[in-house]
Amino acid sequence: MTTQIETDELRVWVDQDLCTGDGLCVQYAPEVFEFDVDGLAYVKDGDGELQLAPGSRVDVPAHLRLDVIDAAKECPGECIHVLRSTDGVAVAGPDAE
Repeated sequence: MTTQIETDELRVWVDQDLCTGDGLCVQYAPEVFEFDVDGLAYVKDGDGELQLAPGSRVDVPAHLRLDVIDAAKECPGECIHVLRSTDGVAVAGPDAE
């Protein structure tokens, strides 16, 4: 059975002000998250380019949706925000219901 979250197009961003540098996100989805030299996690776009601007959002590849959601749920800094692309509603992270 497929859930709504598995079929929704998602976007993700990291709030570096809250990032603890724990690295769970990089373990869950290294194609989406990466550390920069400052020891904080950032998102990468579809070409693998690190997005260093605060609040940068990237599309979540379909095959990584659950990994990115798990990363947001497990993040000790509660700094990963996963949003539905269609309406911007948070599906995982500190603003999710």
